[in-house]
Amino acid sequence: MDLHAWVDAYLDHVRLERGLAGNTVEAYASDLGKLLGLAQARGLHEPRELELDVIAAYLSALGKAGLGARSAARHLSALRGFFRFLVRERAIDADPTALIDRPRTRRKLPVWLDHDEVDRLLSTPDPATPRGARDRAMLQLMYAAGLRVSELVGLRVGAVDLRRGLVSVVGKGGKARLVPIGEVAMLSIETYLRDVRPLVAGAGQTVLFVSPRGGAMTRQGFWKLVLRYARAAGISKPISPHKLRHSFATHLLQGGADLRAVQAMLGHADISTTEIYTHVADDHVRKVHRQTHPRA
Repeated sequence: MDLHAWVDAYLDHVRLERGLAGNTVEAYASDLGKLLGLAQARGLHEPRELELDVIAAYLSALGKAGLGARSAARHLSALRGFFRFLVRERAIDADPTALIDRPRTRRKLPVWLDHDEVDRLLSTPDPATPRGARDRAMLQLMYAAGLRVSELVGLRVGAVDLRRGLVSVVGKGGKARLVPIGEVAMLSIETYLRDVRPLVAGAGQTVLFVSPRGGAMTRQGFWKLVLRYARAAGISKPISPHKLRHSFATHLLQGGADLRAVQAMLGHADISTTEIYTHVADDHVRKVHRQTHPRA
């Protein structure tokens, strides 16, 4: 097979066998597509022709194009997965990326909303209108459970157990987790399910949150929704749906939650991913100490 066929085979592998999310597969396809472009420009058609100098030239070209360290690391990760696949399939003898160091990235602290900002955002949708009732339920649930956007818009009606106060979430890699959601979010969801969804959901539609036309909500649609309500709530911070997830984790740790419990609720495979929020919580502790301790 030529390079294009091997890339297609690898994308099928990560989609079907490894169960990676569609967004991740699309990112891999985009990154490997750039590699194919370089290979084609050099007249390279076989996997064995992609040696270390070719990979180094590819990464160097990305850097000259202004690609940041974090994005370069993602590109390298996609390449490593592809070449490990080629080694496994015996298309090449060794992985040419094994000798390339991962670009050093500075880990940025997440931006989050404080309690007052969250309260203002969540109370902005008007529950007296069908759209407002749906939007309030979505925002309440996202903050209550720390969901990713893709997880929120992909929820099925049966995923929410209002009797037990739990939501069943399928996260990255198809991994499922149960997250408690609390009474406030439960009441908003119950109102939406009772008064709004039956009026707009299409026949056979199983997705929990639907658009006015009865179809599933999209990630882009929810993004616009959050921006609109944030402006209406007078929130000046850079805002995105993911900021509610950051706020969920930060507020839990500020309240004394166990790091392992927060990891489980967020669906992080590695606790080091969750630990970034402890820096935010530590800042909060120092601030309280300075303001209240007599010898601060």
